[in-house]
Amino acid sequence: MPSAVTTLLSPRVRDLGDFDVRRLLPAFPMKMIGPFIFFDHFGPVRFEPGRGADVRPHPHIGLATVTYLFDGAMTHRDSLGSVQRIEPGDINWMTAGSGIVHSERTPAEERARGHVVHGIQTWVALPKAHEQDAPTFTHHPAATLPEIEFPGVMMHLLAGTAFGGRAPALTYSPMFYIAARMDASSGFDLPPEHEERALYVVEGEVRVADTPVPPLQMAVLEPWTAVHIEAASPGRILLLGGSQMDGDWLISWNFVASSKELIEAASQRWREQAYPPVPDETEFIPLPD
Repeated sequence: MPSAVTTLLSPRVRDLGDFDVRRLLPAFPMKMIGPFIFFDHFGPVRFEPGRGADVRPHPHIGLATVTYLFDGAMTHRDSLGSVQRIEPGDINWMTAGSGIVHSERTPAEERARGHVVHGIQTWVALPKAHEQDAPTFTHHPAATLPEIEFPGVMMHLLAGTAFGGRAPALTYSPMFYIAARMDASSGFDLPPEHEERALYVVEGEVRVADTPVPPLQMAVLEPWTAVHIEAASPGRILLLGGSQMDGDWLISWNFVASSKELIEAASQRWREQAYPPVPDETEFIPLPD
C-alpha cells in the first residue's frame, strides 16, 4: 500500500533583518500546493521594549497574501488606504491582483512594552482569469471563521471550503486552509475533497497514517486520498491545498505571475515608483539586483 505522504519538506531559514523565518514553499520538488506558492513560518520571537517587526512598504502582483498569527499583533497598511490591526486567529486577506503596496509593522502599544510575535504568512496565486483584477483588502476576525470539531480536535477554517464549511474570504480557485489544535491521543480523517494537500506541523508529535511528521516540517499528501491524522501529544497543525493551478507560475521578488512580461512590467513600475503610495509611509525598498 503506498504511503499517504509523498514528500516531507524541511524549512530553509531566511534572515529578514528583525527576525528569521522558516520557508517551506516554494520548494523542490513541490513548488506549489494547490494555489499556495509561498509559506513562511516566523517566530516565536521576543522583541524587547522599543523594538518590533518592520516590514517596509513593498509591492505585489498576481497573488493574495494571507497573514495568520498565533501570538502578538501586527498593523497592516496598504495603498488602498487600509489600516488594520491583526490579532491571533484573525485572517487578513489582501488580493494584489494588478498591483498593491503594503507594510506590516508592530503596533505602537506592543512596541512600547515588548512582546512576542508568532505566525504564518502565505501567498495564494491567482488563476490567470483573475491575476490582473483590481486589488482588494478584507479582514476576517477569528470569531467569524467556521469551527470544525472532532473529539479532541478543534479546527478553524481560515479560507476556502472543507468538511462542508466555507470561510468568508473571497477565493478565486478551489482551495482550503485550516488551523487546528489537537489533544494527545486525538485523531481525525481528512477526506479527499481537494486534489493537492499538505499538512504543516507547528508543534507536537503528529502522524499521517504510518508516517511521523516532525515539527516544522510539511508533509505533502497523496492526491485524492482519505488520510488519517493523529497526535500522540498536544499538537498544532495547519492543513492547506486545493486544485492544481492553470499553468507554471513564476516568482520574482514579491511578484507572482503567469508570464515574464507581467513580472518585467511590475518591476519597471516599481523602479519608477509608479505604484500608489501607502499613506503615512515614506520608506522605499529598491528592486533587488
